[in-house]
Amino acid sequence: MTKAPARFERVGHRGAPKERTENTLPGFLLALERDADAVELDVHVTLDGEVVVHHDPTVNRKPIAQTPWRDLSQIDLGGGDRIPRLRDVLEAIGTRASVYIELKGLAVEDQVISVAKTFGHTYALHSFDHDAIRRVAQKAPDIARGILLDRGTLRPTDALRQAVERSRPRDVWPHWSLVNEQFVRVAHELKTRVIVWTVNSPGTAEILVSLGADALCTDDLQILANL
Repeated sequence: MTKAPARFERVGHRGAPKERTENTLPGFLLALERDADAVELDVHVTLDGEVVVHHDPTVNRKPIAQTPWRDLSQIDLGGGDRIPRLRDVLEAIGTRASVYIELKGLAVEDQVISVAKTFGHTYALHSFDHDAIRRVAQKAPDIARGILLDRGTLRPTDALRQAVERSRPRDVWPHWSLVNEQFVRVAHELKTRVIVWTVNSPGTAEILVSLGADALCTDDLQILANL
């Protein structure tokens, strides 16, 4: 199938979790096969300083921050899938797609910046922790950054303005339920890209594209194929 002209960026949320284990190399590589322009992933740092890709702070009841990489690398997530290091994902993806790195662990930005700069090509850092993103801005102003806005955020347009004023992000990541015409208009007036998460309904995706969203982050890239 010929890929449709990209009016917006298609982002695989943790890879291709509808079909493969989330946040694993097979999932990220399948996302590329599904015409992802980018993938999104979550990172923590192990006891011995390895930046690993996983959503939760624990794996099989092992706290990532208190466990060495050697032990984590042996854990079977199911079907033989393993936790990858961030460097593994960045090397595997290379120049084929952008990588959006969500800072999950506490105060992990130094290690993440180091790995991303060493092994990454096109990437950005984002987080619900806006203080972490401000620290990224201070430590590595050349790295593109974004801030997440959760579902249920009160007065989302005001929250957007405040977050942009404090963190100066390139990207804002609102939950899809926060996005309307006003939100997109204000974001663009603030020179901020709108990356909407997590969009798993074809109808919602179509509306968001019509509103001018810059990117949609989805668990199922195939719903975006014909947009």
